[in-house]
Amino acid sequence: MMKSGWKRVLIFMLLLWQVLLLAGCDYYVNEQPEKQPAQQVQEPFRNQDSRGRYDTIGKLGTYSISIPAGVIDGWARYMGAPGDFADPKIKAKYQRPPKTYDLAIESFGFLYRITDGDVYTSFRQTEEDYRRDNKTLIPYGKPFPWADVIIYGEYDAAAPLNFNFTVQDDFRISKEVTNIEYIQQEQPLYGLTVYKANNGINPETGEPWKSDTLARDRMIHKDQAGNIKTYIDCQFTQYVNICDHMFYNDDWHIKVLIGYNRVYLPKWQEMEDRVIQILNSWRVSPEGKLLEKQIGKA
Repeated sequence: MMKSGWKRVLIFMLLLWQVLLLAGCDYYVNEQPEKQPAQQVQEPFRNQDSRGRYDTIGKLGTYSISIPAGVIDGWARYMGAPGDFADPKIKAKYQRPPKTYDLAIESFGFLYRITDGDVYTSFRQTEEDYRRDNKTLIPYGKPFPWADVIIYGEYDAAAPLNFNFTVQDDFRISKEVTNIEYIQQEQPLYGLTVYKANNGINPETGEPWKSDTLARDRMIHKDQAGNIKTYIDCQFTQYVNICDHMFYNDDWHIKVLIGYNRVYLPKWQEMEDRVIQILNSWRVSPEGKLLEKQIGKA
């Protein structure tokens, strides 16, 4: 009888322990959701290069894209992904969404060669070309044929795809803060409407500006509706002659920023077309099938 009683007690204790364990697990799941493992999502097909490196995928503005490995300068930033976490608790709770061809890309950057429209890719001839140009051109003040390109996806349907307010506000701030007024010039330049600081004259000397980072030349281009779609400002300091060139593309629903040596300003329209051509070569179907031959593929 005693043995039988002990068996019943032992079975009861085992059952009770299992019940408590299940209850504890339920509490753990409900009270600490950030500790739960991320739900398993099937990885989408991803294109690779000759070295087996996977492309960066996502949706840029309107279209799904597959960016060749080794092209991106830094990394692609996706919508909703936090940057630097000030609070480590928030960082611990955050779960990055799985990367798919529908995951919206906020921004990314790459290097583009202005002279032939090619793209810098690591472990490809363009990497050697870029290093050589850095060594043989920049130290001697020769024009550097590479442009820095940053692409921004535009997802706010209410936001206008133009620089109308930006230009107006830039001119206002320049006049109020630095006492520099931008005046439109009579003659266009390469199809661009030109604005010069104080009509191109330094008020302190009464002579043309020679070097001043605040008195950049500013240029715009409007579409047929009168909206400013291209906005360029160029420095003319003694050692730095860089243009910051921004434009919107309605088809892609993106804003593009290009930085390059001022000597290439006559190619501004060609550069806009080239950037879109590069992006078009990275377009894919919803399943990840390439629609064209990728520019920059290693």
